[in-house]
Amino acid sequence: MSGPQHVPKSSDSQAVSASASTASREADAVASATPVLAGGERVAGQGALTIREATDADRPALEQVLLEAYGQYAAVLSESRWADYKASILQSIDEAPTRARLVAELGGELVGSVFLFDSSALAYGQPELGIDSPIIRLLAVAPRARGAGVATELIRASARRALTAGAATLHLHTSDMMGSAVRLYERLGFERAYDKEFMNGDLLVKSYRLQLAHTPLLQEHH
Repeated sequence: MSGPQHVPKSSDSQAVSASASTASREADAVASATPVLAGGERVAGQGALTIREATDADRPALEQVLLEAYGQYAAVLSESRWADYKASILQSIDEAPTRARLVAELGGELVGSVFLFDSSALAYGQPELGIDSPIIRLLAVAPRARGAGVATELIRASARRALTAGAATLHLHTSDMMGSAVRLYERLGFERAYDKEFMNGDLLVKSYRLQLAHTPLLQEHH
């Protein structure tokens, strides 16, 4: 699927971020799939929501969206952790070994992103997790895009690409601090994958898995 996908707007109560730090495992524990509680006004009447492959020209806007989405954690993390976390996000934009880098445009403005990886080895540098099917990370939605269904459509596009590539499942990782994000994942059909979870310090990094063959997520909006 090389071309952009025009999708109808739906209603998400929040935007979601899914990232893990390559520069700092401590930051990774906090960031492996962190929800962004979107603020700002709802988006209405601003044109079609489009999901497409990122291009080199998207680099500045992609960085802005990611830092806006994750910037709330500067107040939660220590200064050094936030510096490592921010650096890892920027590094991932340029160097992450992805299968696909998707962006969302609303009315011609880039408002979201998600990165799709082929395995836990590529996504986290953790082959020992034994995930040899696609994983989503760096799922982010700009706060101003709240209510436009951006997170759902980015996940849907990732699931479609994973299925087209022959995968049976799509994984992500999250933690208890991300209750709103977990509710979104569960609403979209993700289920706990207890066998793919791990401890990072004293934090349980939870795994969720979507079975792709018959998921309603891919039966909608054909």
